[in-house]
Amino acid sequence: ICDHFVPTKKFEVEVYCGILLLPLILITQIRHLKFLVPFSVLANVCLVVTFGITCFYTFTDLKPLENIEMVASVEKWPLFLSTAIFAMEGINVVMPVENEMAKPQHFLGCPSVLNVTMVFVTILYGVVGIFGYMKYGEGVLGSVTLNLPEGENLALTAKILVAVAVFFTYCLQMYAPMDIIWTRIKCRISKNYFNISQITLRTLSVTLTVILAVAVPDLELLIGLVGAIFFSTLGLLIPVVVQTVHLWERGLGKFSYILWKNALLLVFYFIVLVSGCYTAVSEIILKFR
Repeated sequence: ICDHFVPTKKFEVEVYCGILLLPLILITQIRHLKFLVPFSVLANVCLVVTFGITCFYTFTDLKPLENIEMVASVEKWPLFLSTAIFAMEGINVVMPVENEMAKPQHFLGCPSVLNVTMVFVTILYGVVGIFGYMKYGEGVLGSVTLNLPEGENLALTAKILVAVAVFFTYCLQMYAPMDIIWTRIKCRISKNYFNISQITLRTLSVTLTVILAVAVPDLELLIGLVGAIFFSTLGLLIPVVVQTVHLWERGLGKFSYILWKNALLLVFYFIVLVSGCYTAVSEIILKFR
């Protein structure tokens, strides 16, 4: 985006990461979930507009189905699984959101806030994924907005809105880990140093993520690795273990179907973890060799 508006000056990715470090540190200092809601709403509006713009481009001149490779090579399947699991990125805010709701009983059930939201999100993922691949094929990038035309104002608007949305949802993604870490360590810190300790903790955490972004600037490689390690653990392993332990004495259903279901999920978790990590690390090594 900056290269388009200021073509005479070319900066490395590291420079942009450094520029964003201070704003990210400042916005992450917001410690209450209710104050993060306006940022989340603004980010969602940006993403909806971006979705519309992306659909405008992807639905134009779609490739015939016979010209599209419908099934990728087996070597790419682990990376796909890791990327798909990365789509569960919002799972870390599920419990904090439920705890902060005025009527938490409406979060689960049928219909519920979670069900309606996930149906909507799944449709969005499906439309962007399927038609994005139909449009750009094997050339599709880590974010389909990166495939949009370089010099068109509408495409630039989409890229700007995505950047704004990611920026404003960053503090929301940091809320859960910061809350968990602070709950564990605050008992060892004097109340007189609570404020400065929280500021330091959040500053160091943001700085660490920025350093990671500088070290691995390729989005698709990072998505695969993070999805394979962290989101597979958070979305598959931990729920399986917690549910099994919780229901062990209470009963695991008829024919112990919950146990069998969780066993299959556990096997799937190890497949994603091992194959996804191997593929993602291999791609990273190949990229920087």
